[in-house]
Amino acid sequence: MATDSRRWLGLVFISVAVSLIIVDSTIVNVAVPSIVEELKISSTEVQWVQEVYTLVFASLLLLFGAFADRFGRRRVMLIGVSVFAASSVLASFAPTGELLILARFVQGVGGAMILPTTLSLINSTFRGRERGIAFAVWGSTIGGMAAVGPLLGGWLTTAFSWRWAFGINIPLGIIIVIGVLLTVAESRESRKRSIDGVGALLSVILFGSLVFGLIEGRTFGWWIAEDGLTIGGWTWPLSVSPIPFAFAITLVALVLFVRWGLRRGRRGQDPLIDFSLLSISSFRNGNIAALVVSLGEFGLILALPLWLQFVLGFDALQVGLLLLALAGGSFVASGAAGAFSGKVPAVVVVRVGILAEIIGIAWAGFIIGPDAAWGWLIPALAVYGFGVGLATAQLTGVILQDVPVEKSGQGSGMQSTSRQVGSALGVAILGTVLFTTTGGVLAASLDDAGVPSAAADTVVTAVVDSAGAAIAGLEADPSQAQIADAARTAFSDGTRASALTAAGFLVIGLGATFALGSGRRRDVEAQAPRPAERVQGA
Repeated sequence: MATDSRRWLGLVFISVAVSLIIVDSTIVNVAVPSIVEELKISSTEVQWVQEVYTLVFASLLLLFGAFADRFGRRRVMLIGVSVFAASSVLASFAPTGELLILARFVQGVGGAMILPTTLSLINSTFRGRERGIAFAVWGSTIGGMAAVGPLLGGWLTTAFSWRWAFGINIPLGIIIVIGVLLTVAESRESRKRSIDGVGALLSVILFGSLVFGLIEGRTFGWWIAEDGLTIGGWTWPLSVSPIPFAFAITLVALVLFVRWGLRRGRRGQDPLIDFSLLSISSFRNGNIAALVVSLGEFGLILALPLWLQFVLGFDALQVGLLLLALAGGSFVASGAAGAFSGKVPAVVVVRVGILAEIIGIAWAGFIIGPDAAWGWLIPALAVYGFGVGLATAQLTGVILQDVPVEKSGQGSGMQSTSRQVGSALGVAILGTVLFTTTGGVLAASLDDAGVPSAAADTVVTAVVDSAGAAIAGLEADPSQAQIADAARTAFSDGTRASALTAAGFLVIGLGATFALGSGRRRDVEAQAPRPAERVQGA
C-alpha cells in the first residue's frame, strides 16, 4: 500500500479510536435507567457511574500528552485502547454498582491516553492543507459520534441489554489496535525527556479537585453543605460544603504547579508543561476560546434527551433516532471543512461553526415546550451538528497550528484539558440551570394551584431528584393530572433555559475567537517531518 494512502487509512483508524471514547461517554446516559433497575444502585452511585469517567479523564490528559511525546504517540494510544477495551469487559460483566464505578474509573484512564495522542499523531503526520482536512475528519467524528452514541445505546439497551452498551467497545478496540499497527507510523520526540513526576502529581490534584468541585457542587452545595450530607458513608461534619475546600485545593495546586514548572525550566529540566507554549498567541488564545466554547457546545445533549423521554414520552431508541439529525449535520460539515481547507482561514471556519451552533441551540430552545411539535427539532439539530463539526476540528487546528511538532503531545494534552474543564463547568452550570429552573417554576405553579406546601415540596423534590423521571408516575394517576401538567411545563421551561444559557456561552466563545487573528500558519511547512521529530515505520 502506498505510503500516502496508508496515512489516510491510518486517519480512519485514529478517528475510530476517538469514536470509542466519545460514543462511550454519551451511550451511558441512555443506559442508566436499565442499570439502576438491574443493579439496584443508589442515586449517588448513579452520579458516580456517569461522573467518575469525566473526573479521571480530565485529570490525566496533560500527563499522558507528555508521556506520548516521550515514549511514542502510537504506543501510548494503543495502550490506551487496550486499557479501555479491558475495562469495558469489566463494566459489561459488573455484578454491582461498585465494580461498575471502578470499571468507569479505568475507562477514564484509557480515554485520557487516547484523546491527546490522536491529536498529536495527526499533527505529526499531516502538513498544510492536508492537516486541515485531517482535523476536519477528526472533529466531525466527535460531533457525529456524540449523536450516534445515544442511538446505539438506545438500540442495544432496548434490543439486548445495557451490558452490550459497554461490550460493543471490545470488538471496536480489537479493530483499532490491528488497524493502527498496520497503517500508523510511530512518532516521538528525538530528544529524551525526563519525566516530571511532581508536576504530574500536582496536575492530577489540580484538575481532579477542579472537576470534582464543578460536578458535585449542585449535589453537595456550593457553599453551605446539604442537610445530612454523606460522602462514601461518612457524614460530613461541617456546615460549610466540601466544595469550597475542593476549589481551595485547586488554587493551591495551580500555584504550586506553575512555580514548580518554572523552577524546572530555569534548571534546564523538563516540566510537565512547557510554559513557553503559552507565549504562542494562537495557542494561548485558542485554549481560552476552546474552554469557553466547550461550556455551551454540548448543552443541548445534556438536557434534550431527558426532556424528550420524560415530557414528550420518547423511548431511548426514538431519542437516538432524533439525534441522528445532529450526526448528519456534523458529517456534512466534514466535507465542507475539507473543501474550505487552505482556501479560507481556519479561524473563519471556526466562527461560522460557532455561529451555526448558536442558531441551532437557540432554535431548539424556542421550540421546546410541553406540547412541542418535535419535528421542528430535526432541522435545528442538523444546523447545530453542522456547527459542531466545523468548529471542533478547525479550532483544534488553530490552537496547534504554531506548536512545534515535537511538542504536539503537550500541546494536544493542554487543549484537550481546556475542553474537558470547559465541558465539566458547562455540565455543572447547565445542570444547575435546568434543575433550579424546573424546581422554581414547578413550586410556583403548585403554589398558584393551592397545593399545600408540604405536598408541593414532595412533588418538586421527586421531579428534580429523578431528573424528570417522576413525571411518568404523576401522569399515570388521573387524580394527579393537573400536577403532572405543571411538572411537564416546568421541566420544559428548565430545558429551554438550559439551552438558551448554552447559546449564551457560545456567543461569548464566538467573541473570544476574535483574539485569534487570521488563523493562518506563519511558517511554510514542508511535507517531510521536521528534523526534531523522529518518525518510525509501522
